[in-house]
Amino acid sequence: MPIESFHASRFTRGNRIFPTVIEVSDKAVTRRKRSWFSRDEISVSITKVASVHIKTGLLWSEIRIESSGGTDAMASHGHTRGDALRIKELIEQHQEVLAAARDKG
Repeated sequence: MPIESFHASRFTRGNRIFPTVIEVSDKAVTRRKRSWFSRDEISVSITKVASVHIKTGLLWSEIRIESSGGTDAMASHGHTRGDALRIKELIEQHQEVLAAARDKG
């Protein structure tokens, strides 16, 4: 299954020059945040995602992905409501496929 990428809006704080990118694959969820001299990347395995929290404002949504692995939550703001819901939907779909494969085999 292809990786889907979601870019935060450049009109939100902290995303003007280097917007945050969330990528969802069948293996992991990755958040990439660049700055002038560094890059911050955090990945959480699909099997370790405990919950996905979406907080929707007037224009933009904030998405918070909690891990069951004991790491800090992955948070990103400035996404459209549609993108935030799609991220949640993709994570849930991948988790269902993995659970079905585990139960089958």
